[in-house]
Amino acid sequence: MRVNYNVNATPRFRMLSHDQCDEIYGSALKVLYHTGVKVHSEETLDLLCKSGVQVKGNRAYIPSFVVKKALDTATKSFTVYGRGEDDSNHIDVRPDHIHYGLGSGCVYFMDPRTGKRRNYTREDAATVARVADALPNIDFVQPLGTVPVDPEMVDVYEFAEMVANTSKPLVTYSRTLGITKTIHKIAMAVAGGEEAFIRRPNFLLLGSPGSPLFADAEPSRRVIYCAEHHIPYISTSAVTCGATTPVTAAGTLVQVVAEELMELVINQSANPGAPFLMGGVLSLMDMKSGILAYGAPEMNKLLAAHTEIARHMGLAFYSTAGCSDSKIVDEQAAIEGALSVMTSGLSGANMIHDVGYIEFGSTGSLQQTVMMDEAIDMVKHFLRGISVTKETMALDLIDRVGPGGQYLDDMHTAEHFKTEFWFPSLMDRSHWDQWAAEGEKTLGDRVQEKLDHILDTHKALSLPEQVQNEIDSILADAAARQ
Repeated sequence: MRVNYNVNATPRFRMLSHDQCDEIYGSALKVLYHTGVKVHSEETLDLLCKSGVQVKGNRAYIPSFVVKKALDTATKSFTVYGRGEDDSNHIDVRPDHIHYGLGSGCVYFMDPRTGKRRNYTREDAATVARVADALPNIDFVQPLGTVPVDPEMVDVYEFAEMVANTSKPLVTYSRTLGITKTIHKIAMAVAGGEEAFIRRPNFLLLGSPGSPLFADAEPSRRVIYCAEHHIPYISTSAVTCGATTPVTAAGTLVQVVAEELMELVINQSANPGAPFLMGGVLSLMDMKSGILAYGAPEMNKLLAAHTEIARHMGLAFYSTAGCSDSKIVDEQAAIEGALSVMTSGLSGANMIHDVGYIEFGSTGSLQQTVMMDEAIDMVKHFLRGISVTKETMALDLIDRVGPGGQYLDDMHTAEHFKTEFWFPSLMDRSHWDQWAAEGEKTLGDRVQEKLDHILDTHKALSLPEQVQNEIDSILADAAARQ
C-alpha cells in the first residue's frame, strides 16, 4: 500500500515557488560574477584564482561554473555526534531531519533562579549546557551568552564548559583562527584523536560572511581551516533589511545567497567534499528602535524562503527560532517564540538555533528555553504528519463498533492513544477546581518549577578523567599565550 508519510515525511508549507527559488539563485550567481565580492586576504584570493575565479585587486568575480562545482562537491548530509557509549544524542543533518538548539553571544542573562537580568558569567555556560542536556527537545547546545574574559579566550572557555556539561552535539563560534584551532584540539581530545573526530565530529563551527558582499581575512582563514580539517561549517548571514541588505525581501535573499555561496566556494576550493551548511539570521531593522527584530513575522518569512532556496541548491539549512523581542518571558515571548518554532519546522530547516533568546538577542534566558522546549515538542508531534495504513484507518474497528457505539474501552484505543496523542508537560488541561486547588499556577510558574527541578537534580555525563586533564592542559596553554 502507498502511504503518504513515505512520500512526504514532514508536513511543509512553501514561501516560494520552484521558479522563484531558481530566479533568486540565478540572480545570486549574477551578483557573484558581475558585481563580485571583496576579499581581504591574499591567501584566499590565491586559492580562488586556482579555482577559476577572476581577481582584480581585492575584488573576486566568481563564475557560475565555479559555484556549481562547489555545490556538487560539498558534503551535504552527515552526522554530528554527542558523547557517550550510544548514539542517542547524535543529529543527522539531512533532508526531513529537523533539530532545535540554543543560540550564543548574548551579553546579558536572565538569572535562572531569580529571573533578574544580569551579566553573563563563565559559570552560566556550564549551567546552560546542563539544563539543555536535560531538555528532551533541545538537540544541540550553544552557550546562550558571552563569557566576559579576554576576547581570545571567550569562545574557548564557553566550549570547554559546554563539552563538560552536556553529552549533546555542540555548535560554537570563534573569533580568530587561533581560537578555532584550540577548540578543535579540545574536540579531538573528547573524540579520541584527529581520525576519530573526522569519523565522528562532535561540533559544528558557526561563521558568517561579511555584508554586503565581502570576506575579511580572519573569517576566511576559519572557513579554510574547517574545510582542511573536516569540521562541519555553517555559513550564516546575519543581516538587517534596510541597513546591510536591500529593504525588500527578494533583494535581501539574493544578497545573502550570494554571500554564502562565496564562502561555499572558499570552503570547497580548500578541500572538495568538506561538510557545509547554509544558514541565516535575517530580519528587518525596526525603524523606531533600530534593533534587529527577532520576533518579527518578516524574520519567519525570510528564513522560510532562505531554507527553500538552500534546499533548491541541495544544501542543508541552519535557521533561527524560539526567540523574542520581549524583555521578559511573558505572553509576547511565548507568542513570538512558538510561532517561529512552528514556521521554522514547517519550512524544513535542518538545524534551528537561538532558542532561548529574548530582548532581540541581547539576553539569554533558560526560562524561555524551557518554555520553548514544550513548544518544540508540540511542533515535532505536528511534523510527524499522519500515518495512513490499514491499522490506522481502522476499517475493521469502525465496522465492529458500528453506528452508535463507542471506542473508549476498545483495545485499539489502548494500543494507539499514547503514540497518536501529544501529552503536555507544562501546558495545563485540568478542570478549574483542580487548577485552583493546586495554587492557580501560571505557565510561567510551571516553567520556573521545571527549571528549578533541573538545576537541583540533573547531572550530565562526566568526561573521563584523562580527557578532562587534557582539556585543562589545552586551556592552560591557550591562556598562557595571551
